[in-house]
Amino acid sequence: MQEVSVVIPNYNGIAYLDGVLASLEHQTIKDFEVIVVDNGSTDGSTSFIAANYPWVHVIGLSDNFGFSKAVNEGIYASRAPYVLLLNNDTEVETDFVEEMLSAIKRHKKAFSCSARMIQFFDRDKLDDAGNYYNALGWAFARGKGRDIHTYEKEEKIFAACAGAAIYRKKIFEKIGYFDEEHFAYLEDTDVGYRARIYGYENWYAPKAKVYHVGSGTSGSRYNQFKTRYSSRNNVYLIYKNMPILQIILNLPLLACGFAIKILFFFMKGMGREYLAGIKNGIQISKRERKVPFSMKNLPNYGKIQIELWVNMIRRLFG
Repeated sequence: MQEVSVVIPNYNGIAYLDGVLASLEHQTIKDFEVIVVDNGSTDGSTSFIAANYPWVHVIGLSDNFGFSKAVNEGIYASRAPYVLLLNNDTEVETDFVEEMLSAIKRHKKAFSCSARMIQFFDRDKLDDAGNYYNALGWAFARGKGRDIHTYEKEEKIFAACAGAAIYRKKIFEKIGYFDEEHFAYLEDTDVGYRARIYGYENWYAPKAKVYHVGSGTSGSRYNQFKTRYSSRNNVYLIYKNMPILQIILNLPLLACGFAIKILFFFMKGMGREYLAGIKNGIQISKRERKVPFSMKNLPNYGKIQIELWVNMIRRLFG
């Protein structure tokens, strides 16, 4: 049986598909399947795949339902015990799949392992070495823009970046799949957070290297769509994953963190979008369910809270 299913969400990404699929075609291990879930592309993406990579299984959705639904559809269709998510605007080293599989097998409590993501056009710099989150409510890509050799140690992280990460499929059945309410942004931090609540681990696998263009679908690092959805989903992430007492404990820090972000985005001319996202996040939190609280998970909440404080201190003073 195949051990790995590679799932690639795609929306009008025909410019990138040849790069990512060709790099997967030349992997050191061959026994894995590739599933592209197309979010209603209008640029001929599915025809291109059928003509040039007939071994790729394509799932065509009728519209752009967002990242979360696309990857969920791929996970549901996968036949392997491990699912490797990969952005369409990436290219991977020839041993990438092998290294990712080896990494997650080394850590029996791991829900996920995140690859070393390197900037495509500046290969001396990191793009992501795992997702971090802190008590100010700031989510960030660890190591973004730093020297490529900054993070070379295999270590635990807060959550994996779903742009290049491998997951144990059976754990999704226990903690839930990617939350489709997120549509896009912070959905990987949310699912990694949930795994932590249930006592699982997320790891960084630096030997697995992937080159990432970045914003291949949204178009730029800062834009109105991304700003609004990031603030919206951050509010929802906090409500969903933190018990009420934990929210109260962190409220002064969260208020400070959001205030700084509001100022930051007003300076970039996108303050209204950020505020609209916060409002929308509050609205969806009222109708969506929280992660069920269980006393047996109390030690995990404690570990997470300490990490949130430590990450904040490192972000501010490190």
